Amino acid sequence: MLRPETSNDLFVILIVISLIFVAIAKLLFEKRFNHFASILINSSYLKIYSRDQKFLDLFDGLLFLNLIFSVSIFSFIGYNTFHEDVSISSIFIINLVVGIGVFVLIKVLIERLIGSVFNIDNLIDKYLFQKTSYKNFLGIVLTPINVFLLYSITPNKYIIVSVIFLLLTINVIGLVTSFKSNVNLIKREFFYFILYLCALEIGPYIILYKVIVENKV
Repeated sequence: MLRPETSNDLFVILIVISLIFVAIAKLLFEKRFNHFASILINSSYLKIYSRDQKFLDLFDGLLFLNLIFSVSIFSFIGYNTFHEDVSISSIFIINLVVGIGVFVLIKVLIERLIGSVFNIDNLIDKYLFQKTSYKNFLGIVLTPINVFLLYSITPNKYIIVSVIFLLLTINVIGLVTSFKSNVNLIKREFFYFILYLCALEIGPYIILYKVIVENKV
């Protein structure tokens, strides 16, 4: 399904670029990267580096770029597996990468804006750092998975669903970790917490899904 030579060339470029981003992050921030790699079993990374977080962070930025490329590739594979074959073109892939990147950035900016409006900047900054860290970890996990799906095994619906389940599990672990570290604030502001979940953690993905379904390639 995903074996034409033109497709291989395009995806090779994307995967190599993703690996370059990860390699630069590890080269420039080796100690931090090693802590980051164990984020699922050890929360020390979140405790140590949340204190020095910045709005523009090179380490997070590099891993974020890898995340966007990895998610874009997997999104194409998944869509192509569940629907008819999608013609591959550089324009289509670039649009997919830019679309996912813009979606995530706008969502983060809106969350920061809400933090400023409700005067909970410190809480939102800490929460976004934790959530971003786990999402960047998803990008690391997806990179080798994409390689296998493209060049080693033929993807089918069961494999795609299994990968999605794995990614959701990692994401849930990240959310639970974030909620546990802010449990007292959540109890005090439970209404705003539920409002936040519906408006910014569930709503945008439902809208994105509808947009994709209604505008099939």
